[in-house]
Amino acid sequence: MKSVKGIGLADVQAVYGGPEGRLWELIMGEQIHIGGFVSSMDLAQQAGIGAGTKGVDLCCCNGAGMRFLVRFRNVAGMTGVDATETVVEQGQQRCQQAGLADKIQFTLADVCSSGLKSSSADFVWGEDAWCYVVDKTKLIAEAARIVKPGGTIAFTDWVEGDRGLSQPEAERYRRFMKFPNVQTIGGYSDLLKANGCDVLIAKGTGRFAPYVDLYLNMLGMQLAYDALKIIGFDQNLMGAMAGEMAFMQQLSHAGKIAQGLFVARKR
Repeated sequence: MKSVKGIGLADVQAVYGGPEGRLWELIMGEQIHIGGFVSSMDLAQQAGIGAGTKGVDLCCCNGAGMRFLVRFRNVAGMTGVDATETVVEQGQQRCQQAGLADKIQFTLADVCSSGLKSSSADFVWGEDAWCYVVDKTKLIAEAARIVKPGGTIAFTDWVEGDRGLSQPEAERYRRFMKFPNVQTIGGYSDLLKANGCDVLIAKGTGRFAPYVDLYLNMLGMQLAYDALKIIGFDQNLMGAMAGEMAFMQQLSHAGKIAQGLFVARKR
């Protein structure tokens, strides 16, 4: 796992508490992860997330994943944990507006030390967000601590692809995305096993490259004005960001970065 020094929680909070977070939501929608509804449903089905269960979403952002699970998988209750106050407040407002506040609650905390009770959840959930966490060893340990024996840990995340990244590629990509490090599929599998879990699924989804193509096409063909408005009509900044996204597009098509899907059961 390659790391980039000088990137931490404060950088992530700045992204999702400011215009960059609004820009990602413009491009990707309220579900700020690759594949949106399709990806969420795929993960829920493969993990067997069903009616009446209660879960915890680590790095829940604005709670879109939790609203999806309550609406479309009939989950009885969700607790979301996120360290960025702006998105937690936004999530609470959106759940209230959607009439789901009685089933969804938020905790403002570090996901590596959530304060939630041990063995309290039927499942732990995450969608394309654990790449922002510095200490993934602690993160997986926390997920395993929270979930009940026999319960499920189900998540997608941005991972290093089979082709691998050179150190300069990793440096550029992770500084743009504010990722302190990015795991591999094998790395996450090893962490889950080390924390008393049987890994049922650990694979790439194949979604990354076509969805990055989609986002760039949307920006170029339809959403340029909206994106410029968010960043104060700074065309130089827009050009620089487009260049970094094009670099990310190249990496994804080369198999160097990917979206991984993981389902594990706690013994």
